[in-house]
Amino acid sequence: MSHALRHPLEPLSAAEVVTAVKILRDSGRVTPTTRFVSVSLREPAKHFVHAPADHPLPPREAEAVLFDNAQNACYEAVVSITEGQVTTWRHVPDVQPTMTVDEQIECEQAVLASPEFRAALLRHCGTEDVNLVMVDIWSAGNYGASEEGACRLARPLCFLRSDPTDNGYARPIEGIRPVVDLNRMEVIRIEEYGIWPLPPESCNYASNRVSPQRDDIRPLQIVQPDGPSFAVQGNQVEWQRWKFVIGFSAREGLTLHHLRYLDGDRERSILYRASLTEMVVPYGDPSPTQRRKNAFDVGEYGMGMCANSLTLGCDCLGLIRYFDAHLTTSRGELLTVENAVCMHEEDFGILWKHTDRRLNKPEVRRSRRLVISSVSTVENYEYGFFWYLYQDGNIQFEIKLTGILSLGTSPAEDAPAFGSLVAPRLYAPNHQHFFNVRLDFDLDGPSNSVDQLDVVPSTIDDDNPFENAFYCKATRLQSEQQARANLNLESARTWKIVNRRELNHVGQPVGYRFLPGDNASPYASPNSSWRRRAGFVENHVWVTPYRPDERYAAGEYPNQSEGGDGLIRWTQQDRGVDDQDIVVWYTFGHTHLPRPEDYPVMPAAYIGFLLKPAGFFRHNPANDLPPSAAVEKTSCCH
Repeated sequence: MSHALRHPLEPLSAAEVVTAVKILRDSGRVTPTTRFVSVSLREPAKHFVHAPADHPLPPREAEAVLFDNAQNACYEAVVSITEGQVTTWRHVPDVQPTMTVDEQIECEQAVLASPEFRAALLRHCGTEDVNLVMVDIWSAGNYGASEEGACRLARPLCFLRSDPTDNGYARPIEGIRPVVDLNRMEVIRIEEYGIWPLPPESCNYASNRVSPQRDDIRPLQIVQPDGPSFAVQGNQVEWQRWKFVIGFSAREGLTLHHLRYLDGDRERSILYRASLTEMVVPYGDPSPTQRRKNAFDVGEYGMGMCANSLTLGCDCLGLIRYFDAHLTTSRGELLTVENAVCMHEEDFGILWKHTDRRLNKPEVRRSRRLVISSVSTVENYEYGFFWYLYQDGNIQFEIKLTGILSLGTSPAEDAPAFGSLVAPRLYAPNHQHFFNVRLDFDLDGPSNSVDQLDVVPSTIDDDNPFENAFYCKATRLQSEQQARANLNLESARTWKIVNRRELNHVGQPVGYRFLPGDNASPYASPNSSWRRRAGFVENHVWVTPYRPDERYAAGEYPNQSEGGDGLIRWTQQDRGVDDQDIVVWYTFGHTHLPRPEDYPVMPAAYIGFLLKPAGFFRHNPANDLPPSAAVEKTSCCH
């Protein structure tokens, strides 16, 4: 790479995490009952990032969220790693931060050790042996009970394996719902909803339990004998003409920073920061055992804390570059997720082609894309997060949903009204997945605007005699309230981010179009508990002026919150969003009506969006790609 300086937006190293924890401990503010919820980079002000290369680097700082179980109190701290001191310490009253991985483990142990739970297990399943019981911590939400505002709670789901390696999700213990006080790590009660027979069948997916396995697949290898086309220095990446920084945090997981494109000899900025800010999974079954099921997987569990260590040849295929993530346990011990982020190149078919038949000369170029990915397991579900960069300037984000359905026991063989039978007496409730992505644009500089584009038919008059004309109507968004919008199939609605201060070679503002993919609207009432807490689902698109403290679509602390925070609150100010530093927020949803083919493990479903240059470049930026070498005698029938 052209420089070896550390980028100000690179995440904390392992040594920096350890140092930040030590500084906090040495400050005397950490007690034996304090949990470290997260320790991550406190990103410097933007002017440090945009400063010339020879400008001094900003001080390295960490931001930490801590929670004292004894006090039921949340604290935020800023730590100067450079100066070795805590610079700010603030109590945040009446909130519950993200549940930690340690709490998830301890919660299961508390349930299994509870005499009350063992007695209930005997009544419901005919056994007191908890060795085969599987307990998934689930957030408690907020439904108006006083305890939900006064305690740190969990409402786990329980399952019974038939043997130690069995797929436990196949046998839900439907009639038992423990309620756990996470501060005391005690079961405060067992809610019971009648005796439900366990589903009679096991169904497994592990390779050593699936027999027979098909034998008609031959190896597929990706070979790059000259090495990859990317270069890496720390977390800085250069690929083709792209430059960017890979980030990672306990809450958001994978993030991209300072995304630029080398256009000729000019380095042009496109995105300052791109991240998943929140997601919610609301279930649509109103029965007593299922009605409380909804999960804010970013704000309640932490997508980064749930990240997998990826495996070559399984999660990623080809010549791979991995990046580790350095986090902490809730007790402040270094937690390194090895191979948390995978980066590699993929062939993506034809990028462009044309055959001049008069000269009998075809010209074709193959598309190659750079893949930056991470996968997180949140209890039963897996989410794969994939950023794709293309040679033609496209930027794509795709989420791959897989894992195991959250299953319940059906009281009869009849199909349930609010879900689908996937096996005898085993059903999957209808549910939705809503994601919110924050796109902090920096399109040729910080002063940007957004046009809402709607395709409309022309007036039928003398200028439109064949009644075939239509055009694209652009509406410049001036304020937050005006910018709130939903997709519209009838007008093929898209959005265009532009910089009116930078004109292209035809005199138009440079721009990128935002092209949404599949989406959904919520089916729960606006008065439902989860929807009050997830105000970001009320619109697909939001635009706000940049504020460094407005980072998460449902607010800083959605866990057990009453709602009304985040985008729904910020945009009530109706601030201006034209010709300034703006953030575009996109909410996209997947409605899952389960089917037997989603069991025992679900084939991946795909959802995402595309950013496409629209007047940003002079012409096709992939026009100068060299042709691929022709390969002879590769037909399987040759």
